[in-house]
Amino acid sequence: MEVWYHVILYIHILSVIISVGPFFILFPLIKKLRTASGDEMQAHLGTFRFVVWLAKHAGHVLVLSGLLLVFTGPWTWDTPWILMTLIVLFCSLFFLARAFSPTLRKFDDETQDKASLAQKLQRAVWIYLGLLMIMLWFMVGKPYLWF
Repeated sequence: MEVWYHVILYIHILSVIISVGPFFILFPLIKKLRTASGDEMQAHLGTFRFVVWLAKHAGHVLVLSGLLLVFTGPWTWDTPWILMTLIVLFCSLFFLARAFSPTLRKFDDETQDKASLAQKLQRAVWIYLGLLMIMLWFMVGKPYLWF
């Protein structure tokens, strides 16, 4: 059983890396979105959409492996850092669902200000990374919050 726990833990950590890492390549991409047009714009938007898609699906693996870790590991559902991680996780799910796709669709509308849309995307990336870093702190630091 201990071997399976370590395999699941490895999958969990790998899914964190895949969920967080690609978002850092979006910052230079966002700068290019401010001035790009035509095929160049579509290429950048395609990359952005792929990163969001990759993070979403890696997040599914992350949640599933996290659930398995709680079921097979030494912690219970009422452990403070697990509860706080779940709370931030649900907040980030609502945020992720509304933060990127609607804004990315607006880039196809020529009447929209690309600079303000890019600024909105940059802000959304920073907020999402902040939420992910908070969850990462809970999982790695396992802070004693109450009890």
